[in-house]
Amino acid sequence: MILVLVEHEGGRPIRSSLEALTFARALGGSAEGAVAASAAAAIGTAASGSGTLEAVLFGRGATDVAGQLGAFGVGRAHVVEIPEVDDYAPAAWGRALAQLAEAGRCDAVIAAGTERGNEVMAYAGAMTGAAMAANCIEARPGNPWTVTRQRWGGSLLEEARLAGPSPRLLTVAEHVVAPEEAATAVSVEVSMYSPTLADGDLRTRVVGRVPRAPGSVALSDARVVVGGGRGVGSAGGFEPLEELATLLGGTVGVSRVVTSAGWRPHTEQVGQTGARIAPDLYIACGISGAIQHIVGCKASKAILAINTDAEAPIMARASYAVIGDLHTVLPAINDEIRRRIGSV
Repeated sequence: MILVLVEHEGGRPIRSSLEALTFARALGGSAEGAVAASAAAAIGTAASGSGTLEAVLFGRGATDVAGQLGAFGVGRAHVVEIPEVDDYAPAAWGRALAQLAEAGRCDAVIAAGTERGNEVMAYAGAMTGAAMAANCIEARPGNPWTVTRQRWGGSLLEEARLAGPSPRLLTVAEHVVAPEEAATAVSVEVSMYSPTLADGDLRTRVVGRVPRAPGSVALSDARVVVGGGRGVGSAGGFEPLEELATLLGGTVGVSRVVTSAGWRPHTEQVGQTGARIAPDLYIACGISGAIQHIVGCKASKAILAINTDAEAPIMARASYAVIGDLHTVLPAINDEIRRRIGSV
């Protein structure tokens, strides 16, 4: 049996968790007992096979989200109840995962390679003594299991062997597997689970949230991201970027230098120490394209770079490029979009 940690937001599972479910379903259903990330989407269109796929969810709204997972082949979903906290608590989540994995005699426990997924799985590994591999793109069961995983922000692929007893703990690198529903949806059995926590498991937890602005789009879900870097010049310089994002139904992302300068919040940062995005279009404005930033945006289907420096590293990654001052280019783009919208 394979158990998958499913993160959710706004009443639905996040994209990265759907990627992890696709990866896990293929791993459980592959006749050869192996799955490569590049082929996971194709394998995932088949039925889930002989492997059993279960999910675990935490926090407010988990029960409603659990009922949606049958489309991805989940036959049973465990909704964890922790009376002391209804939000994120990494050690408590790790403890619950460890106990569920032991009770279910899981072959593997899988999570998305998000900040939370990697943190919770590290706790679970420390509590169980089981081997844990982060940011995997391929897994091959055997004795021992073999995994291929991303290192150094994806610039290096490492093959590793997971020795020791079950379960194997894996996180799936974000945006290397296309989320795919199962060929046939199944009925989800939803059960409640109350873990036995140890002293200190609730020492670190989320006690409050700052809500996202109404109508805004999360970076992880946005089909269009308008990114701004040092070339924007100031906090006030983001006005045309915000306007373009609104016109295109997208959201604003930034490079690390922008958050370091205090121009925009860290929640908007794209990169190795920020969000990893996979929009249909990433418009990089005044961003040089350091490798740490490329790690965060390389899964974009298309990149449009706007920069005065034709030799900037981002240009080597761009599908399209405009060599010019973003303060001149963006207002012209916005005016043309508004003109076309008005003529429809």
